[in-house]
Amino acid sequence: MENKLYFITGNINKFKEVKAMIPDVEQLDIDLVEIQELDEHKVIEHKLLEAMSHHDGKFIVEDTSLYLDCLHGLPGPYIKWFLQTIGNDGLVDITKKFNNNRAYVKVIFGCARDSKTIKYFKGEVKGRIVPVRVKSGFGWDDIFVPSGYTQTYAQMGKEEKNKISMRTIALTKLKEFLNQEKNKYNNKGDGN
Repeated sequence: MENKLYFITGNINKFKEVKAMIPDVEQLDIDLVEIQELDEHKVIEHKLLEAMSHHDGKFIVEDTSLYLDCLHGLPGPYIKWFLQTIGNDGLVDITKKFNNNRAYVKVIFGCARDSKTIKYFKGEVKGRIVPVRVKSGFGWDDIFVPSGYTQTYAQMGKEEKNKISMRTIALTKLKEFLNQEKNKYNNKGDGN
């Protein structure tokens, strides 16, 4: 069985963000069938099982969601399809029509070597939706302002955004888990 740790993504920017926190991870760009499901854990589980059918190793996958209060949590994990159909301007219009721009973003990382040991790591940031101020071309970063801030993710420098992003929150938990796992493995042979 292969010992390598793979982050499955075709997005080089997401990979760089993960690699910065987990240096021994490698990118694996394979197309996975992504089920449509409101429960992100089921989406993650399906992605991991799909990855295991293509390759050996330990895998990390992620699912990113945006939740609008005015739509009782939609689009959630369907954000990709909302962006493809109505775009950021359409999301802003929805919040204006309902007079409620509160939102939160969430990422869940799943990590597994086999189907019996899937671990989940969540990061969440509350905020609000605002009209596009700067176009970054990176999803909903152009319209999301985290609580306690005045700038959208797109307006923030990469370093500032990464300090407070939901991905960083989840990756910190994942990194801690991987370090604990590595320490357990390293201590097996020394009598502990």
